[in-house]
Amino acid sequence: MTQKTLGRAADLLTIPEVVERARQTLSGDQWDYSCGGAESETTLRRNRTAFAELAFRPRVLMGAGQPDTSATFLGRLLALPVLLAPVGSIATFHPDGALACARVAADAGTGAFVGTLSHPALEVVRSGSTAPLFFQLYVYGDRGWLRDLVSRVEAAGYQGICVTVDVSAYGRRERDLHNRYFPRQSVERPNLGASTDVPGMVHRDAYNAALTWDDLAWLRGVTRLPLIVKGIMSSDDAAIAADHGVDVVYVSNHGGRQLDHALASIDVLPEVVSAVDGRAEVVLDSGIMRGSDVVKALALGARAVAIGKLMAWGLSAGGEAGLLRTLQLLQTEMATTLTNLGVRSVSELHPDLLRRVSPSAASAWPADL
Repeated sequence: MTQKTLGRAADLLTIPEVVERARQTLSGDQWDYSCGGAESETTLRRNRTAFAELAFRPRVLMGAGQPDTSATFLGRLLALPVLLAPVGSIATFHPDGALACARVAADAGTGAFVGTLSHPALEVVRSGSTAPLFFQLYVYGDRGWLRDLVSRVEAAGYQGICVTVDVSAYGRRERDLHNRYFPRQSVERPNLGASTDVPGMVHRDAYNAALTWDDLAWLRGVTRLPLIVKGIMSSDDAAIAADHGVDVVYVSNHGGRQLDHALASIDVLPEVVSAVDGRAEVVLDSGIMRGSDVVKALALGARAVAIGKLMAWGLSAGGEAGLLRTLQLLQTEMATTLTNLGVRSVSELHPDLLRRVSPSAASAWPADL
């Protein structure tokens, strides 16, 4: 990727500055790929509007002092409960791809997801970072192929397996279609191993489309690692996932890039937390752009959130230093929000600190990140 000369990452003082520098750095095709959504992009906009419609109800004279932004996820202490989401084409934003993200996660005291479609190989990423790493799994083959990949993940020392279940069909991302930009076809995919196509299968995506809860139960039985299910958008599915022994229910609408006119992830979060009822931890992505967004998600019951777009933009704005600076800014915004809410730690957050306001009283993406 050709990049213009970048200023020092330390000069970035706000999240909008990170985004603007990324926009100036990326080509038009890359920018559209990073920020676009499916079809009319209604889901994309709804993700931001839903966060904006959640207003804070602060308490005063609480002696909040210097707040603690740390939290635990799957038994591991994170200095910042902002995980780096799996992005298959992350190597288009940094030559070291998922390895760069994993290194930054270690520096920031958080964890990262490493995608099936990402580069370099999962073993290289694991050996190059001390951060908690979770392998994101697309099912692109039969159970024999899947067992082999799971064995690689276990042998490499990952801390969990995250099955993405909301890509039965690849979303129609019209910005990419208009630009004739297809990054899925241009990046090496070392985690896939041998070809997964078999006679009668038009494309490997057909395996994802054919997945059922029986397949999840089989996977639960063949790995000792914590199991995360990504793409849950209803209380019904959340309850079924918990019934299947899933360790983490991951609420996500794929950043608005899959199903147009879907609910916002933050709007689904409360019903998912209620349905899980403590039987699994809950993570959320889609629409996280501010430290205040992180606080809102945690107040509604998420254990942590994950960022995808902001991760790509941080890398584009200044490489690993740019992504680390992005996480630092999120942590600063989180701490400021917690203090002004009268809260000393994320463990003190609860839904009563939020109220829903009318859409007319809320601002949304892109005017307000």
